[in-house]
Amino acid sequence: MRTSRLAAALLGPLAASAAMAQDETKPNTDLPATNTFGRWTTIIDTLDTGQDAHKTCAASTAFLDGNGNAGSLTLSISTGDALPPDAYPAIMFIIDNKTLPTGDKIAATFGDPGVKVAATVTSNAAAGGRPSWMVDNQAKTSLALLRAMRKVTSLDVTFGKQAVASIPMDGFTKAYRNLGTSCGFSTKDVAP
Repeated sequence: MRTSRLAAALLGPLAASAAMAQDETKPNTDLPATNTFGRWTTIIDTLDTGQDAHKTCAASTAFLDGNGNAGSLTLSISTGDALPPDAYPAIMFIIDNKTLPTGDKIAATFGDPGVKVAATVTSNAAAGGRPSWMVDNQAKTSLALLRAMRKVTSLDVTFGKQAVASIPMDGFTKAYRNLGTSCGFSTKDVAP
């Protein structure tokens, strides 16, 4: 009897430690799922309120502008939003460049010498101290811009008359398809 109590006393902490180690190796389902496709990373996050669950699906790529300022280009959509073909992911630029035009309805051009898409962008309050710009999300314009992103090797971006950056698109098509699969919309009109 003493031996079994001693064994239990010694093995109890060991068994608890082993159980904790086993729990640590299980994936944490509360963390967003991430994938990398070329230069793009997707993040799929689920918010479950207990009554319903919504997913937010985002794809992002980092870049440097011509002056060496860091920036990112991010697409974001939620299952609670209107989905394609009625609406497309929001497109946002965050660039550590305070010389770019700010305000509402700034004329912008996206593409390369063979593909040009005209749109407007609106600057927002600085995100983490870095200025940001959102492409006005009109379904036709967003679809044209997303198609251009699939076609070009690098997306040349201009706000007003000022060149912003040339952003490599390596991995964009696979990242966009991942957003569609994860958030439940067809990608055939952008990335067949």
